[in-house]
Amino acid sequence: QVQLVEFGGGLVQAGGSLRLSCTASGSVFNINRMGWFRQAPGKQRGLVATITSGGSTNYADSVKGRFTISRDNAKNTVYLQMNSLKPEDTAVYYCAAGTSDFGPYIYWGQGTQVTVSS
Repeated sequence: QVQLVEFGGGLVQAGGSLRLSCTASGSVFNINRMGWFRQAPGKQRGLVATITSGGSTNYADSVKGRFTISRDNAKNTVYLQMNSLKPEDTAVYYCAAGTSDFGPYIYWGQGTQVTVSS
């Protein structure tokens, strides 16, 4: 089993920045792809960004150029640097991990709230 714990959410004004982090513990040798998802009130959970074990990244169109995903394998941690935040980025952000670079995400964190005020 793998446990994921997110840190770094909070309240920020539009145009500001936040950095989320997610640390994995347990059977971390199983982890390959990691990602961030978000869910706003009344909306479905959606992809924000992913990063493979080799460092390849993918972003939702809505965050390209503003958000950066990275990982530190030695610390079993994935980061999401969020710049130029907009009110529409307000959501609960979830960290996720999968055991392959192409399979489903099977481990999920508890989520961290990000609120962007206008």
